[in-house]
Amino acid sequence: MELHYYPSNASMAPHILLEEIGQPFRLIKVDRTRDAHKTPDYLKLNPNGLIPVLVDGELVLYESAAICLHLADKYPMAELAPGLGTPERAHFYKWLIWMTNTLQATLLLYFYPERWASPDQIQGATALKARAEAKAGSLLAHLEAELARHGGPWLLGAQYTALDAYALMLCRWTRDFGCPARSLPYLGEYLSRLLERPAVQRVFAREELLPPLV
Repeated sequence: MELHYYPSNASMAPHILLEEIGQPFRLIKVDRTRDAHKTPDYLKLNPNGLIPVLVDGELVLYESAAICLHLADKYPMAELAPGLGTPERAHFYKWLIWMTNTLQATLLLYFYPERWASPDQIQGATALKARAEAKAGSLLAHLEAELARHGGPWLLGAQYTALDAYALMLCRWTRDFGCPARSLPYLGEYLSRLLERPAVQRVFAREELLPPLV
């Protein structure tokens, strides 16, 4: 398998899962600083011009959440998702879709406000960025409340799943916020546990990420 990635990008969650699974894979860096994700060759893989892409034989797959689901289903022995048809699996779907459709979408508004404001609306883009940060804070509080509610080590409770890799990726994106994810008591302990996982440590090393890690 080949994972087309960029450090600390939306490719991080799939990268962590590949390390957790332990099967051979190849990393291909897509240099965003040189617009490599907009080249004709890359657009053949993902016409949206976004990172990541997973190439698994004849399968070419984009969208981080879809890649995570594929990896969890292809390697069931890694136990990265609860069993099909169980209530736990239903909650797994709920949280993954919430993270990609709600939290991640809000974070993208923070990082790319210019996508939603005209070039001459600098004040509008600044206001949008501030509003997105505030909204993201309320969403992090939702994760905090869930961890406090069940008291388990991972987002679903006792079982580590693909959700945890995804949550780590998104929480890392808030590291420069006024109130980052790590500042919340339960989320802070949760992120510290995630950083202790060998697969996570290998990913941070291979992507050459520097502190603050989350």
